Formats: sequence, structure tokens, C-alpha cells
Amino acid sequence: MTAVDGHGADGGGWVVEPTRPVSTVRAEPGRPPWAWILGCWAGLAVLVTSVAIWAIGDRAPTNVNVGTRFWLDAWLVDDARWYQSIAADGYFYLPGQQSSIAFFPSYPMTVRGVGWVLGSDFQLAAWLVALAAGLAAVVMFTGWVWARLPRAAALTAIAVLMLYPYSFFLYGPMMSDAFFLMLALLAFVLLERRMFWLAGLVGALATAGRPVGVAVAVGLVVRTLELLAERRAAAAVNAADEAADEAADEAAAPARAEPDADADAQTVARWPRHVRWRDLFGAIRAVRWREAGVLLSGIGLAGWCIYLWTTYGDPLAFNTVQGAPGWNQGTGPKTWFKLIFFGTMVRGPFDVALRIAAQALMCLIAVLLLRRVYRLFGWGYLAYSVVVLTIPLLGTKDFMGTGRYVMAAFPVIAAAGHVLASARPRWVRPVVLGVGLLGMLVATFVFATGTSVT
Repeated sequence: MTAVDGHGADGGGWVVEPTRPVSTVRAEPGRPPWAWILGCWAGLAVLVTSVAIWAIGDRAPTNVNVGTRFWLDAWLVDDARWYQSIAADGYFYLPGQQSSIAFFPSYPMTVRGVGWVLGSDFQLAAWLVALAAGLAAVVMFTGWVWARLPRAAALTAIAVLMLYPYSFFLYGPMMSDAFFLMLALLAFVLLERRMFWLAGLVGALATAGRPVGVAVAVGLVVRTLELLAERRAAAAVNAADEAADEAADEAAAPARAEPDADADAQTVARWPRHVRWRDLFGAIRAVRWREAGVLLSGIGLAGWCIYLWTTYGDPLAFNTVQGAPGWNQGTGPKTWFKLIFFGTMVRGPFDVALRIAAQALMCLIAVLLLRRVYRLFGWGYLAYSVVVLTIPLLGTKDFMGTGRYVMAAFPVIAAAGHVLASARPRWVRPVVLGVGLLGMLVATFVFATGTSVT
């Protein structure tokens, strides 16, 4: 309750009316420091690329592919070769062998389009698309987090995104990670602006971009229901407030009521208030044609499966081929329960054990942050984060590759920034960010030598 200085019909003084708790997690007015943020991204892009160029000399002979454009050749390793091949020559599928249909089409087809504009220079196109996507992802994440967290937490979250050990994918590697993150962020940004159909279309590109793209579709649907439930709850509260105001006007006492000294303290909540999960189901009845546009996000994955079915006879060929020799990412209990991971941790080799242990640690931290994701951002972003983490956690035999999937869980990155911003003692934040930068530079070097780091 708060006391408001006003007058009733009879000229009375203080009127007591109900209020709702206000969260302490509130964005501050003002614009982000764009010059600093963009400058940091550019500086990191130069630094990371320099480390990758330095690493070229340590490549194994089978991984040497260095020409006059060494800044591009530094990134032509690992899956980048597959993406360049798809852009130049299209897809192929050889059952039982490693095949290009393992890689979803959004990124390589974009590279193909840009490559045609550049005179079939698909290597340059792959680098430009990845670099532009990394910059766009940082810009959109900045705008998204700035509207949701206090300044210190928002700035820390931006730093976490740019300095996360596997965030070197934001600075030029010819992979789909930055492109997918950009699409996921853009889809949610459009949704928050109530552009449901555009959000669905961008979501379709995301679901056609990576196996975890289905997380975008799930997150968009849940967030849409959450927005509708919040609108209904706000309407109910406004109606109750109006009724309370009318009752106060009619029954205002001539005596001046003293305000409650503890009222302000009682109206401050630690976390934002979110609708109950039951309200999400209730909001289904409120969905109209306008909001149904988010369902378009599923057509990306559906279209990819239809293409594989009609062309190769297997709608899930992208998953089937994961078990090919050399990849050995089959499904089943052996994969789900990480028997290969535990065997590697016991028997080695040490360098592989170190690489997969680091990624397992990142996954553990991400899972522990999920509760804070809900508290800060609600059901929709929790649903997205859970799905985008669960798919690789279940689909990999030893956590290899999961480090970069954590980067895709951008609400988790924001939650990490919120935790670090309030960490005590104060040296914890700079130390963690410094360790992240060091880890990113080491991971960049290892990646550029042609060794799988994630």
C-alpha cells in the first residue's frame, strides 16, 4: 500500500491505494556506449585474427592450406571447408560416409549468394558473412540486454559475450555459429516489437540454420504466449486499480491517514514478476491470426527435412550421417550417458580430455544459470535456453562442440553478466573476464592449427 496525496469528494486528504511490487532489476535510461562496444569488437577481431594467423605455422601437413590471403586461410579449418564446399558445389550424401548434408543450409546458402556477387569467391564470402554476422549479433545483444538489465550488469553481459572462451566465432571463422546467433537474436527482437510474422520468418531461417534451431521456434511460441498472458494480467490489474480508485473516491474519509513507514520497502521486489506457467496455457485461447505468425519459424526445419526426403530418401539424413566413421556421433544410451567422455577422462589422451572437460564445465555453468534466466527474463527465454542446451547435451558423446552451443544461449550469457556484476569481492569480475579472454586466445590458436577445439 502507498499513501497518495489527493482529495476525495469531501476534500479529505490522504488516500491509501494498493500497489504492485517493483523489481530492483530495471534497465536504466540512456543509450549504450556504442563507440566503446564497437571499438572493443573491432579490436578483438584484429587480435583474434592475428592469433589465428600466428597459428598457421603450427598446422599439421594435412591441414596446410595457405595462400596469399593468409588472414582468410587462417580460418579455413575444421567445418569451414564443408561450408565452402557446399557454397561452391552444393550438397551430397553418401550413406555411411561423412557427407555435406550434415550441415544445415542457411549459412552456406547465404555464402553462396554473396559469393556469386563476389565473382564466385566463396572463401571471401564465407569470411565476410561470418564477420558481419558476429558484429550484428553483438549489436543486437547489446540492444536486447540494455533494455532488461541495469547498466553495470548489461555492460558485464556484453563483455561476457565478447570474451567467452568460444566467442572467437564472432570474429571471422567461416562457421555458422555467429550467423545462427544473429538470427536467434533478430527473431526475438522482432517478437518483442510485436512483429510476429517477421519474427516467424527470421525464426524459419534459424531453424534451417542449425540442429538446435528448433529452440528458436519453441522460444518464440512460449514467449508469444507469455506476452499475451502478461497483457491479460495487466488488463486485470488495471481494472482492479480503477475499481479501487472509484471505491476510494466514494468512501474517502475526511481524516488524514498517515502513510505506512514501511510501505516503500514492501513494494520493492528482488526479481521481475512473471506470469505463472498455467497462464501460458490460458493464453492459447487469446492467440489470433496476428500472433500465429511465429509458427512460421517451424517451416525452416520442415523444408530442410522435405528436401532431404525427396532428394535422398531420408528426412533425417542430417542426423543419420552423424554416425559416419570419423564423426561417430550416433544416438543411444552410449551417447546420452557420455560413456566416451568418462573413458577419455580416465584414459586420455590428456589434450583431448582437457578440451572436452573445459566444454563440460561451460555446460555445467550454463545449466546452473537457467534458474536466473527465468527470474530475469521469464518463460520464453528459459524455454529457448533449455532447448538450445539440451539438444547438444544429449546429442554429443563427449561434450565436444557444446562450448560454442552455450554461446547460442544468449539469455544464459546475460544471466552470467548479471551474476558477475554483483560478485564480491570486486576483483572477481575482472579476473573472470580476463581468464575468458585468455581462454579465447588459446582456443583460437588451437582451432587455427586445425585441431578440433569445440
